[in-house]
Amino acid sequence: MLVARSIGLFAVAALFEIGGAWLVWQGIREHKGWVWIGAGVIALGLYGVVATFQSDDDFGRILAAYGGIFVAGSIAWGMVADGYRPDRLDIIGALVCLAGMAVIMYAPAATERRANQPQTPHPAR
Repeated sequence: MLVARSIGLFAVAALFEIGGAWLVWQGIREHKGWVWIGAGVIALGLYGVVATFQSDDDFGRILAAYGGIFVAGSIAWGMVADGYRPDRLDIIGALVCLAGMAVIMYAPAATERRANQPQTPHPAR
């Protein structure tokens, strides 16, 4: 259940971060205006909040693992929102990043390490 929750949080974080960056891009590069930029900035801030709900207390591990989601999610976002057509190497690269994310977050050694760490109180939980 913790793995499913973690993946769900990564997906929500990706929607906020990639969506927020895309909104800022649209506001500036496509001249859609300050409302788009402002919405993007808010979404980017929410991305930072969502990351704090991960059960692991190691900021570096969470953000490093999220990087794999970001790479794959950015390619998917580009396909849906902008008609981007990834090539074979884009897809292979995204899969490598997702494999790296899985090793960092869910490999037995990583979960064992977390089980032996003292948990610090988290006000948002």
